[in-house]
Amino acid sequence: MLRMERDPPHLQDPAIVWFRNDLRTEDNAALVAASHHSAAIPVFIRETNSPARPLGAARAWWLHYSLSSLSRALESLGTPLIQLSGDPADLIPDLIRKTGASAVYWNRRYDPAFQSADSALKAGLQRDGFIAESFAGQLLHEPTRLRTGSGTHYKVYSPFWRALEPDVEIRPPLPAPESLTPVDTISSLPTETLDSWHLLPTKPDWSGGLAEAWIPGEAGAHDQLTDFLEDRMQGYADRRDIPGVDATSGLSPHLAAGEITPAQIFEALKNTGNDASPADRTKFRKEIGWREFAWHLLSNDPALPDKNHNAKFDKFPWLSNAAALTAWQKGLTGYPVVDAGMRQLWQTGWMHNRVRMIVASFLTKHLLIDWREGESWFWDTLVDADPASNAASWQWVAGSGADAAPYFRIFNPVLQGEKFDPDGDYVRRFVPELAKMPSKFIHKPWAAPDAVLDTAGVRLGDTYPHPIIDHKLARTRALAAYQQIKDAA
Repeated sequence: MLRMERDPPHLQDPAIVWFRNDLRTEDNAALVAASHHSAAIPVFIRETNSPARPLGAARAWWLHYSLSSLSRALESLGTPLIQLSGDPADLIPDLIRKTGASAVYWNRRYDPAFQSADSALKAGLQRDGFIAESFAGQLLHEPTRLRTGSGTHYKVYSPFWRALEPDVEIRPPLPAPESLTPVDTISSLPTETLDSWHLLPTKPDWSGGLAEAWIPGEAGAHDQLTDFLEDRMQGYADRRDIPGVDATSGLSPHLAAGEITPAQIFEALKNTGNDASPADRTKFRKEIGWREFAWHLLSNDPALPDKNHNAKFDKFPWLSNAAALTAWQKGLTGYPVVDAGMRQLWQTGWMHNRVRMIVASFLTKHLLIDWREGESWFWDTLVDADPASNAASWQWVAGSGADAAPYFRIFNPVLQGEKFDPDGDYVRRFVPELAKMPSKFIHKPWAAPDAVLDTAGVRLGDTYPHPIIDHKLARTRALAAYQQIKDAA
């Protein structure tokens, strides 16, 4: 790319753009900044000494295909993606020496585990005379800057969203650069193959259901958004709670990987989905807002994934029950809507949000198993797992989190199933051994007469388990446990 003499001197040098959880070419401020230089050097680093929690298996699967998609997009713009493993504090300066780059750009990541390392790298580069600049992009707001009137961070969602929403559309999304110029030394730069990172499962390869359900990558994200706005946005406010119908956006894993931004979603929402009611639009915006709230909580409470936000839960009498935990993980609890959710998670790497609340309530309140066990399982199996939403949502259901559901709010899995899956469509899809059960009994097969069970081909304790715990007993036990920590406060 030819440069005019009046360009600032640093623009005549190459620039490195360091991709992290922003695997996209559009609305990418760091990439745009690098594109103004004489050459752009995109790099993704698999951080082998990362201070953050390693990705779960489902997110690792997603990362493989998302990076593959990003690599193709960058090559179509004119330059390849360099892939390296190691410590960015070593690899970025080494890449500067090999390319003559004068600047390094990246988009901020808000996991507190990275903040110290990112700040140290930026300061070191600037001290050595290089340009090091970071940009926003993953969120609609800077989570450490938004404050209540008393100067603290928000701990309740509703006032948080009221404070944030008026300003969320100030910044229009950025287009992708029209082209990128490769650095002269590109052919001599070291790079690693995705296959060498072993992100995909092999023995066994359990990812077939994920591949059927998802198309990772920036293009897949925008296709998903378009399909949602054109086909499923109408009626969203009412239908989003019905797991048996395809009524949600399906954007959460694309957001988690940074393949699309909230700003892009809000911009598209203004211009499409015209059949949707104001209630539909408001509800969808608030769902994006809940993700912002989760990151706000994590940024201001870094211990959120492993420590009770409400300290009184430190004395909660959690039970250690490996058999019950395994039954929950495998979808063999004997409660059909719970089992359907857990099997959907295993098969597709995702679970309907209403059902996430039901299965989380069941684990923490029916089984009295520590919410951290559930958070850990979700972390490994969800394609949309992120450290903020996963932890904040688990603590919300458990009762230990910010703006949490009261602990004594104990979902009855039978009533929840009958309310949100009244015809049993969701259960029949993911618990096929109950497919022939009539709707009247599909959420409580143990209550069905023997003749009904025989006709449906269901043998309790054989083809489908008896409930692992009685609901009334579980509720009584959970309330007693809650009273115990309440009395100790």
